[in-house]
Amino acid sequence: MTVYFYHTQDTERIVREWKEGVFSSHFLYGALQLKDYGIDVVWHHQIHTYKRLRDMIVATWKVLTCRKRYDVLYATHAFGIEPIILLRALGLYRHPIVVWHHQPIVKAKNPLREAFARLFYRGMDHMIFFSEKLMQDSLLSKKADPSRMSMVHWGADLDYYDSLKPDGKHPSRFISTGKELRDYETLLEAFHKTGLPLTLYVQKIRQAYFESLHPQENIEIHYGSRLIPHEIALMVAQSQCVCICCQESNYTVGLTTVVEALAFGLPILCTRNPQMPMDIEAEGCGFWLEPKDVEGWVEKLQYIVNHPEEAKAMGQRGRALAEQYYNVKQCGKEVSTLIMNYEQRTE
Repeated sequence: MTVYFYHTQDTERIVREWKEGVFSSHFLYGALQLKDYGIDVVWHHQIHTYKRLRDMIVATWKVLTCRKRYDVLYATHAFGIEPIILLRALGLYRHPIVVWHHQPIVKAKNPLREAFARLFYRGMDHMIFFSEKLMQDSLLSKKADPSRMSMVHWGADLDYYDSLKPDGKHPSRFISTGKELRDYETLLEAFHKTGLPLTLYVQKIRQAYFESLHPQENIEIHYGSRLIPHEIALMVAQSQCVCICCQESNYTVGLTTVVEALAFGLPILCTRNPQMPMDIEAEGCGFWLEPKDVEGWVEKLQYIVNHPEEAKAMGQRGRALAEQYYNVKQCGKEVSTLIMNYEQRTE
């Protein structure tokens, strides 16, 4: 069996850098692990310009003109392949489509748009969600078909992160990375009050914004021209606790940072997000903080510093959770099971 693997990122570069040991394979959503289950992969190669129409035209053309035989289209996102999905809904594209759905399915306010969306969703043979909560929220929409929906444990490439672990103790510093829907005002205010050391890794284009927040000397900010996962991972490896201060959202904001912290065996402080697939507090690997709760952040930051043994135990419990569920091998196994369901149908 063979899948055509569509990604919104440059898969050729990711695979090359993964082989060089400078990129985690979990950004390929288990595609590299499919071979362990007898599934070959045809790689979609496209450098996205993030000009939506152009990227969609190029992606659609590449998929439709692919001369290699494949049985299933496996996609990390619907962005860019909307025409393919619509063709599938109309019965004009013969390959089943298995696609990750990053946000809950919602009802459109416009009746015409809702009618079109119902047709469009018929073109996705199976949708993969990051958490059960995303699925349950999606079921409130009539477009959602539970028989075409599954939750898969998306998690880190543990071998990659193990290769980055430093010898000896972690330095006494906290770290915050990521760029999506982050609440830096709350985070910086908490660290201003505690005086504890914080390392931030942010995009250079936001330098003026951070300077307007007047960070104190205990806050070290690294400005990158772009967020480079390997560079960020090296910095996280040298830290003692991961801070994920986010704005409220209806999807799994911060999940990438969470699974990275689990892989490194680091305690986690994170804004409460019911969409997350795991409950970090119930699992004993960190604490939830309420949105905009500066005093809550101050309390938990001081707890981590004043209880080093418990903080270490949190990290160990987090690593155990990653080894059991949230790792790329488990992701590949679960995805392969979903894909193999279409083997008989495509013969």
